[in-house]
Amino acid sequence: MTASAPRPRRSVLYMPGANARALHKAQTLPADALILDLEDAVAPDAKPEARERVCEAATSGDYGTREIAIRANGLGTDWHAADLAAIAAAGPAAIVIPKINSAAEVHQIERALEAGGAPDHTQIWAMLETPIAMLSALEIATSSERLTVLVMGTNDLAKELQAAHVPGRQPLLAGLGQCLLAARAASKMILDGVYNDITDEAGFLAECEQGRNLGFDGKTLIHPSQVDPCNTTFAPSAEEVTKAGRIIAAFEEAQAEGRGVVTVDGRMVENLHVASARRTLAIVAAIEASTT
Repeated sequence: MTASAPRPRRSVLYMPGANARALHKAQTLPADALILDLEDAVAPDAKPEARERVCEAATSGDYGTREIAIRANGLGTDWHAADLAAIAAAGPAAIVIPKINSAAEVHQIERALEAGGAPDHTQIWAMLETPIAMLSALEIATSSERLTVLVMGTNDLAKELQAAHVPGRQPLLAGLGQCLLAARAASKMILDGVYNDITDEAGFLAECEQGRNLGFDGKTLIHPSQVDPCNTTFAPSAEEVTKAGRIIAAFEEAQAEGRGVVTVDGRMVENLHVASARRTLAIVAAIEASTT
């Protein structure tokens, strides 16, 4: 019996809400999820038109199996209230809120969605981008059942820390780890932040691999060229799938024969290894189900 896995969110691509051509192109991209953006990618005078455009796109049915989220402008901005009202009425898969710093702010978003008639399936994805968010990560992650995903805002975090953007992201690792701990403690998914240099393929791949090794479920992206390598990195490899099957088969055979010691490739197999193997197969099954 294979354990269930959440919906795959290996690749989550930001798409500018003011760009109709980009929104149309996104219909054919192999990203697991799209974030139609009303915040950073949209100039102030274009925000009302972009709001109407992305809400229409989110309800169009033109994006197939891709999960559609909309990023609103943040709390305290001139556009926040109108964004929430429009997004609640549209009812996308999720609303992404930048710079969440406390459980109280999550509750405020939740109340606004409910007041606007948002359906139960519209989740909250909270962006963690500041030092206070790092320190409040568990409080935020456990604040609401509607909140299902934490999204790292690594550019803003580096700015707030006055830290350098360096290979390996050593200045950000403490914050990334804090948020990962909170996500796992609260049984929520968590997405790594963006990689800024779309021409640096090797650097991007290295950061994807780092994110996966740390434990992130996927990564937010800024360009379509980043989707395929991200999908590959955050999916179990053929070797991992084969080994997972062997671990489960060896464990079940030992149980049937009443043996207490199980080894695969010379290494002892315990319940925790079997649980990890079942999760690997569940992820593969979930990826296949989301693309068919």
